[in-house]
Amino acid sequence: MAPNTRIRLIPLLLLCMSGASLAESLPPLKVAPDLLRGVRPAAVQAPESGVSTPAAEEPAAGEGAVAAGEALDPTAAKAPAAPVLPAATTPRAPIEERAVPADEPAAAAEAATAVPAPKSAADTQQREQSSATPAAPASAADTPVSRAPRDAQASAAPLPVGTTAITALRIHGSRGIELVAEGEAELQRDDTVLTADKVTYREPTDEAVAEGNVVLSRGSDTIKGPQATLVVGDRTGQFESPRYQLSRARGPALAGDAPRSVSGSGEADVLKLEGENQYRLKNATWTTCSPTDPDWYIKARDLELDYDREVGTARGGSIVFMDTPLFWMPWIEFPLNGQRQSGLLPPTFGSSNKTGVDFTQPYYWNIAPNYDATIAPRIMSRRGLQVGGEFRYLGADYQGTTRVEWMPEDRVTGEERRLGSIQHQHRFAPNLYGTLDLNAVSDDAYFEDLSSNIGVASRVNLLRQGLLSYSGGWWNASARVQSYQTLSPDPDKPKNVSPYRRVPQILVSALRPDLAGGLSAGMEAEYVRFEHELASRVDGDRFTAYPHLSLPMQGASWFVTPKVGVNYSQYSLDRPDVASQAGLATSITRSVPIASIDSGLFFDRETTAFGRDYVQTLEPRLFYLKVPYRDQSEIPLFDTSRYDVGFAQIFAENRYSGKDRIGDANDLTAAVTTRFIESDTGVERLRALIGQRYYFSDQKVGLNQSETLRESGRGAELLAGLGGRISRSVSIDSYVQYNTETNRSERINANVRYQPEFAKVLNLSYRYAPTLRIVDDIVGLEDIDVSGQWPIARNWYGVGRVTHSLKDDRVTEAVAGLEYDGGCWVFRTAVHRFAIDESDVTNAIFVQLELNDLAGIGSNPLSLIKRSVPGYGKINDSSADRVFGAE
Repeated sequence: MAPNTRIRLIPLLLLCMSGASLAESLPPLKVAPDLLRGVRPAAVQAPESGVSTPAAEEPAAGEGAVAAGEALDPTAAKAPAAPVLPAATTPRAPIEERAVPADEPAAAAEAATAVPAPKSAADTQQREQSSATPAAPASAADTPVSRAPRDAQASAAPLPVGTTAITALRIHGSRGIELVAEGEAELQRDDTVLTADKVTYREPTDEAVAEGNVVLSRGSDTIKGPQATLVVGDRTGQFESPRYQLSRARGPALAGDAPRSVSGSGEADVLKLEGENQYRLKNATWTTCSPTDPDWYIKARDLELDYDREVGTARGGSIVFMDTPLFWMPWIEFPLNGQRQSGLLPPTFGSSNKTGVDFTQPYYWNIAPNYDATIAPRIMSRRGLQVGGEFRYLGADYQGTTRVEWMPEDRVTGEERRLGSIQHQHRFAPNLYGTLDLNAVSDDAYFEDLSSNIGVASRVNLLRQGLLSYSGGWWNASARVQSYQTLSPDPDKPKNVSPYRRVPQILVSALRPDLAGGLSAGMEAEYVRFEHELASRVDGDRFTAYPHLSLPMQGASWFVTPKVGVNYSQYSLDRPDVASQAGLATSITRSVPIASIDSGLFFDRETTAFGRDYVQTLEPRLFYLKVPYRDQSEIPLFDTSRYDVGFAQIFAENRYSGKDRIGDANDLTAAVTTRFIESDTGVERLRALIGQRYYFSDQKVGLNQSETLRESGRGAELLAGLGGRISRSVSIDSYVQYNTETNRSERINANVRYQPEFAKVLNLSYRYAPTLRIVDDIVGLEDIDVSGQWPIARNWYGVGRVTHSLKDDRVTEAVAGLEYDGGCWVFRTAVHRFAIDESDVTNAIFVQLELNDLAGIGSNPLSLIKRSVPGYGKINDSSADRVFGAE
């Protein structure tokens, strides 16, 4: 629920852009108990001691030395240590198993042994005492051994838990005291693997000293260095001049993000292992880039990596990008796996002609796993100081967000400006839910002046609503209280009229499809109290009920559904003087019977086109609707408007939204759809449909006297659509509404997309609507829109969009941007220009540097780009959260 890339900077200073010389950054560091894993060598079980002992190829000579392949029993008497004869090294190629003859001279041997890990101080003391008791030396003749090929070891049975296995070209030393492994030495316990040129293991203290090409590994985590000391069981020790790489699963992901791991790497002068999951480094670096040559990294005098809390702490540090320090920080905490944590977020900055230079420095407070807050001071060079805050919470049965913004004084308007918003969802019982959505601003021009997002700046109505709903299986009920704050940002235009308030609205719906004889019964009922802020508008109560009965009949290739019902309405209006002036009655009752028959057929056939096999369908459909005329001129319009004609609407029972008008009808809608579906993949390549409505009587019920109604005779609306993915790269989606009476098009939408591969997309669309209702205004629309994303050079991508109004002959919105994918970082910049009307133009610029899995620095244009370019491909797995204040 919370930001997953937080960086804590106290204090944060913009650094001198000095080209300081920096040490080369190396692979990410990560050492945890679950860090180390390796391939277990082949082993044989000793018959009495119970200690697993990998077999050796040839034993090392020398009385008292550990014989190759001999089990080391720490409780047994030990012979005094004796020198081991030097042996010539040989390649470690796999060899066949063979016995070693007793008279074979000492030769190059690959030795292996295994001992149980020390368990206590008493065990250690017992081993030391028993080692003083002489025992008969084990000779090569006494212990025939065999060595399995190296490749076969991977499939061998795992070692017993807690067993320490040591392999090398040569092993010598005293059992239970000290073993020295030289030449490709390897020490393994459980999933911890330590390799080096030389490993000295002191069993009483469980200490391993490694020299030369040291590698400590577990799973995908490694630490490398020239020298290391390690207490194996305690996970403590020290590496000299280490390079490290550590991986962890990423913290809570954003919606839609695929699970993945975060790998941190770096180098240091010294790395100290301070127990499980705890690491401390001196003069170190950390990055999520490639370990060998990172483009960015955190450089610190002291660096602590706590993989219990998944938090890194750097002291005396800086963020370095392309060998240039960007920020200097005496103290910084940062997430090791993208999880959220308290601290300063990276600042956001941008510029627009409405706000001037815009800088925000958010602070994130991780209060609890299910609570957090963000405080965001914002400085606008043209407007002044604004303070914002957001509080989020999540419980087992509820969640919500509260947001506020406050500006003491706007330098341009001289006024105090405020915003408040509350969203809450609550499950009170398994079937009982509630929501609260409250929004308010201090003035009509708030969004237009302070937002750089056209979707926000053009808001007219802010919702204020409380809703309670219950699901009872075959019936549902809800209660709502709803109102709006209506904004009129342009003082030179008439004020926008707010919608009616619903105080309250109660809805009940029921459906029983399992009645006798195949009948299906349903009902929708509603009670609403309407009130309006203007005294010139009538208030009142409305009750409606629509019981209906249908008989669905269907087969494999057909369906027929006759349906009958009665729509009953009752009105009781206040303000009789206002009602009489408007020609409205104060008490109204209306009953309208409704009858319809919906039917359709399904045909399909196999066909071949363009060298591929398809299944082609043919789906004709007929819908007849009969609704008698009722005079409704005395009924007010509380929440009703006319639907735009479309494929969904031509099969609807009412051409009006809301319940204040029930349109009379005696018409037939005929439509046919055909689809081409690939036989082998099931992909719908092409979809074409055409439909027309035929009127058998004149329409009489209208919203008002100025509305144009259809007359009987031939069909009026002819609808056609064509869409689908016609090739691997090209898809289309088009819709045309044609009036056969006036012989002109009433609506056209056409979209073509070319998308040959990821991050390559071009869109072309055309929209035409000579009469379009927006709120209470009737406007015309005709524009062409071009957008796309395309690689323009190595790792560089261009994005853009231009919307040109052909009706007004002007550009209404334009976006131009560049993106660069650096692998472990992304740079984005975008310029946005939009005009709500010809005289009100907003320009904004966005610049962001995103350091993967750490932070995004600047103002994030990603949401703008994704909204502007359909089919846009995100070039990285973004970890930059929505910064507070972004819309």
